[in-house]
Amino acid sequence: MSGRSTTLRAAAEVALGRQRAPQHDSGPHMVPYLRAANVKDGVLDLTDVKEMNFAPSEQQTFSLRPGDVLITEGSGSLSAVGASAVWRGEIDGVVCFQNTLLRLRPRDDRADGRFLEWWARSAFGSGVFASVASGANIYHISAERVRALPIELPPLEEQRRIAHFLDAETARIDRLVTASQQQSDLITERFTECLRVLTTTAGCSEVTSTGVSWMPEMASDWQLMKVGRSFLTSSGTTPRSSESDYFDGPHFWVNTGDLRDGAIEKPKKTVTDAALRDYPTLRMYAPGSLVVAMYGATTGRVGILKVPACVNQACCVLSELGPVSSRYAFLWFRAHREEILKLASGGGQPNISQDLVRSLKIPAPPREKQEEIVGQANSLESISSRQEQLQLRRAELLTERRQALITAAVTGQFDVSTASGRNVTDGVTT
Repeated sequence: MSGRSTTLRAAAEVALGRQRAPQHDSGPHMVPYLRAANVKDGVLDLTDVKEMNFAPSEQQTFSLRPGDVLITEGSGSLSAVGASAVWRGEIDGVVCFQNTLLRLRPRDDRADGRFLEWWARSAFGSGVFASVASGANIYHISAERVRALPIELPPLEEQRRIAHFLDAETARIDRLVTASQQQSDLITERFTECLRVLTTTAGCSEVTSTGVSWMPEMASDWQLMKVGRSFLTSSGTTPRSSESDYFDGPHFWVNTGDLRDGAIEKPKKTVTDAALRDYPTLRMYAPGSLVVAMYGATTGRVGILKVPACVNQACCVLSELGPVSSRYAFLWFRAHREEILKLASGGGQPNISQDLVRSLKIPAPPREKQEEIVGQANSLESISSRQEQLQLRRAELLTERRQALITAAVTGQFDVSTASGRNVTDGVTT
């Protein structure tokens, strides 16, 4: 790349938005404005755009034009400060910006707006913005520090070629990333469907690297068993938070956030002997107990205790009574979560009750067959997990190489007029 090294102030006007204050909450000149919450890495989130009073003279100073680059000036996370996106006039009329954002407006004779867009993406992804941030709880990069950042500024025509190259090549990489993520989702869906078959028929006859073969007919020795006939169900409680001596003790205490459709090996919270003494509904459950989330974002998810623990009131614990094993029931709950949620009550978040859990019917074979199915499911999950992790790692590598391509292009590490960009995905197959 032919060009010169300079600072950002030579390429763009860098301005800080207007501060939000109570006197601006109402007035005769209410207009939409963007803030840090509206700016993600490369994307504007316009689902929640607020309004503020901007006088006509302020509108001239703080209004946005299509092509302006918006950068988050402050954030509670160092990894989020400096995220940028371009305003393309998505909302009609005057739209302004708040002082949680910086506005980069290219100087027409020196910088191309799309080149600045990619430069900002590079500065964020490579950690340049984070390197100049200061603060403790809230990190700020400040307009003055951003103005002083170095930039390689080639002639305008070359800037446009670089922007055009990155538009095309990053779109190609994004498609590959999306394909990997979709493949990962398909692997999860396929495994769940296999669990459905394993826990509603005579089980699978063979588990291989490509999937599971099963018999579609239900065997005569299977029975529909009510959860309430097969398990003792109970719940727990939450000690008063004002009593500091109830927490940070020697006993694990499970919340719904600990339920991730897997083993519960180390719950995040603990309670003391005093909590167990003062709250009769807090009892310790043995390893192997099945825990079901009844409320919250994880409703219907399950976990198997690997350590002794008590639970809060949003968890239902299933203790074996004999006919159905906890490990087999764990598979059935995982496979049929969507159907269970359809029976739930509640508005924003579904809730299920212990009565509902007890009323559910599980198709179950004899115990020895249950253990065989558990073994088959574990083998299949191991295969699926490896395949899923491979796809996720592929997506991560593509994302890393995408960032490397952006930084290399805007800093002149290669000539985009002769580059195809295909080298950035060497070693990553489709």
